[in-house]
Formats: sequence, C-alpha cells, structure tokens
Amino acid sequence: MRKPFVETLENAAEQNPDIFLITGDLGFGVLEPFARRFPRQFLNAGIAEQSMTALAAGLAREGRVVFTYSIANFSALRPLEFVRNDICGHQANVKIVGLGGGFSYGALGFSHHATEDLAVMSALPGMTVIAPGDDYEARELTRLLAAHSGPAYLRLDCPSAPACARTEVALGRASQLRDGRDVTLVATGAILSECWTASELLSDRGIECRVLSMHTLAPIDRAAIRGAAEQTGGIITVEEHSSKGGLGTAAAEVIADEDLRPQSFLRLGIRNPAECVSGCQDFLRRRHGLDSASIAGRVENLLRTTGRARERAL
Repeated sequence: MRKPFVETLENAAEQNPDIFLITGDLGFGVLEPFARRFPRQFLNAGIAEQSMTALAAGLAREGRVVFTYSIANFSALRPLEFVRNDICGHQANVKIVGLGGGFSYGALGFSHHATEDLAVMSALPGMTVIAPGDDYEARELTRLLAAHSGPAYLRLDCPSAPACARTEVALGRASQLRDGRDVTLVATGAILSECWTASELLSDRGIECRVLSMHTLAPIDRAAIRGAAEQTGGIITVEEHSSKGGLGTAAAEVIADEDLRPQSFLRLGIRNPAECVSGCQDFLRRRHGLDSASIAGRVENLLRTTGRARERAL
C-alpha cells in the first residue's frame, strides 16, 4: 500500500503547499519521488520518532497538514506520549502513517509485529483511526485524510493489497463489498482479502456472506453494525490485530450500547500477540487462524452451532 499512498499524497501536495511529509529515516525507495518534487515539503527527521512527532505537532500548529511516516510500532507506539500530549492534546492536524500493519514484517519478529496499534490509537481523544483494506481504499482514504482536519492514524499493510471490490469510500462509513443474509464478515485492514476469499469459498457451499470493510475504526460505523445485527444471521469481526481493543471490541461496544441482539457474534483476531514466532505474513495468518480457509471454517462452525441452538429453543 506504500505506492498508492505516496502517489496520492504527491497529487495532494501539488494542490496544497501546506502538506508536509516527515519520515523517520525510512521508505526512501518510495518517498524519493515526493522528496524530489517537493523538497520544501519534506524532511527526514532521522531515527528519532519522538522528535519527529513533536516537530510534526509544531508544524501543524503553524498551519501545515503534516504526515509522519515510519513502521507502525515506531510511528505510533514509540512516541506515544508525544502523540497523546502534543498532537491529541492540541488537536493538531497531524496524520500518523504506520507502515506494516499486523504481520506485514512477520519475518523481522515481535518488535516489528504491529498488533496493538489500532487499540492504542483508538483510545486517544479525537484520533481518527483508518486501516484500508486494499490499494484502492488506500488511495481514496489518503486523499480524504489530506483534506481532513485533526489527528489521524493511517495503518498501511506493507505488501500491495489487490482491490476486492470498488465502492464509494467515505471516512466513518463502512464499505459493503458483498451482500448476504447468512452472516456478516466485518474486516479492518488488509485482512479484508482473506475475508473476501472466504466469502467466495462459502458461497460455493451455499452460505452467502455480507462483507464489510470497516476501514474507519474510529469513529466506527454504528449503522453498519446495527444493520448486520438486524438483517443477517450473525456478525464475525476479523482483524490482523490483538483480539483485545481493536475491531472486535469496538463492534461489541456498539452491540452492548445499542442493546442489539445478533443471532451470533464472534471475534477473530490474534489471541496471543506476544508469541515470539517469526515468519512470512501468510504463515503467521495461518498460525493464528486468520487465513481464508480458517475463516470459512469458523463461519460454518458458528452457523451449525447457532442453528442447533435455535432448533433446541423451538
């Protein structure tokens, strides 16, 4: 997703000279075209993410629209106090770009696995949290964030993520990519591709899934959750993130707050993020049951279980 992000930001910077990009000594293979075109709108802060964040907040206070860019754990978690106090405390117009969501950098080990970032960023006051599901959404959401005022976190998957289905993208509103009445699969981030493939596998088995890309995690689309609870046979959230504090938790809060009664509800995520196992992204997804085949199996099992429960109730 790096390429669509940078290309879209270049187009936005051409139209708006206040857009400013700061990197933490990372990403030169994709950032060099931006730096060459807009040398007065680009800065390498070095391997100093706290200073990068404080600098971004100061530039934003002077009227700039600032994007900071680094690996997700380094741009979001390492300078967390600065994000909270300098950016959120002043509602500064800074967009934190976290590269390598989930297990994108799986082979580099636990230090590079971004598995708590969405929960932490969602807890901060006034922070808009975005996780595109594919390259198309990455382009559209970057364009929207460039015009959006206020703090935001943009989580990007490191590999390219092929488009699942193209539909209108709007901040704070889930994108429905497929309709179905049996169950709703709700995904945030690039794990969307696994949900899309799972829905195709299930369709071949006679199970029709509604597929939602919940690309905006904060604020979450409450109407989409309500619709899934009322119109389909259950809700399954899927995230390449800790099962604590991310999409599943946010959806559960909506269900509790609005006293919704979905026929079933299941959260699929990483149950043990601290497991120090390295490997490619596909391997780690399979290990944690987040590949398309595992997701399809969990859907079938859930529908069988809830079907038996309804039969006993009757």
